[in-house]
Amino acid sequence: MEPSAFVELLDKVGIRSWVVHVFIVIFLTSLIGLGTRLAVGKMRKALQRTPSVWDESFFEALGAPLRIFIWIVGVAFAIRIIQAETETVLLEAITPMRDVGIIATVAWFAVRFIRIAETQIIADKKAKGEKYDRATLDAIAKLLRLSVLITAFLVALQNLGFSISGVLAFGGIGGIAVGFAAKDLLANFFGGMMIYLDRPFAVGDWIRSADREIEGVVEEIGWRRTLIRKFDTRPLYIPNNTFANISVENPSRMKNRLLNETIGIRYQDAPVMGKIVADVNAMLKAHEDIDTDNFLMVNFNAFAPSSLDFFIYCYTRTTAWARFHTVKEDVLLRIIAIIESHGAQIAFPTSTLHLIKENDHSDHLPSRRSAASSRQSDQPSLPIDADP
Repeated sequence: MEPSAFVELLDKVGIRSWVVHVFIVIFLTSLIGLGTRLAVGKMRKALQRTPSVWDESFFEALGAPLRIFIWIVGVAFAIRIIQAETETVLLEAITPMRDVGIIATVAWFAVRFIRIAETQIIADKKAKGEKYDRATLDAIAKLLRLSVLITAFLVALQNLGFSISGVLAFGGIGGIAVGFAAKDLLANFFGGMMIYLDRPFAVGDWIRSADREIEGVVEEIGWRRTLIRKFDTRPLYIPNNTFANISVENPSRMKNRLLNETIGIRYQDAPVMGKIVADVNAMLKAHEDIDTDNFLMVNFNAFAPSSLDFFIYCYTRTTAWARFHTVKEDVLLRIIAIIESHGAQIAFPTSTLHLIKENDHSDHLPSRRSAASSRQSDQPSLPIDADP
């Protein structure tokens, strides 16, 4: 059947040719969208066997935005067919609307790709057991997403006919006003930037501050506030600008834990003090959990009120809190065994009371009469003037 005959047939049944054209465009758009979905799915499955995370993240992020892009182009083409046949005034804005839709779709794809790539990188690092800085990855991803959104917004405004220079100038004046109105918000934002750049702590670190009652594990570093989980599991939300005015201690980054203890033995065990100190020193140097490459000291250092004290000063190899206390317990138990092996005992607070009987010193005490005479003889004599 010739095309002209087919058009005449449609006219006879009351169907205009442009309706068929629109139907064909929508049908082809559906087929292309379905084919694209199947092709992207197969590519994702094939790329899962590759070691790179970028290609898998790319195709995983591409699926939904690509289908929306195809539908935007197909619907826009169908609307142009309708507009050419019907001269509808309402559809004259289809070109800028199509352009804005395409810009939004591309921005959506970029944001999805950044988010999925971030997740894939973290999962890959965990699977390989490699170390990574979660805070830095999070900061880079947030900056990239923010850059994509701002760029897409400015390009969309330009496509709608707005002047970018005017928008930027208005944004500069408005930014000053917003800056004064939201100075705390901006302070928190730049505080978060300084945390990302200086990296005094990262997600998962145990931090504390002597200036404030802050202690716990960092769970999240946001643009406005940081979430710290206290050891009683309560969440603590701290504005980021607070960290610019306080000192922060990060025990998670220490290389060793200090073991510093003072032990006292009885005074009657003084003859074996030197042997005890020498044996404790040898025990610490041979202990598998004590860092002998670091500073180590054992010395007798004090005559306490009820004990002779010596101290140990050394570092454990572990920094884990629970493991440290296990090592500390083992060291103290070994010290007890060393003290007892020398026949000595650990001292505890005692008091010695000396009792003196009164009759033992009565011969040396003066009598009341002799004491009174002594007091009288000690008084000087005063001269008495005669009457004139």
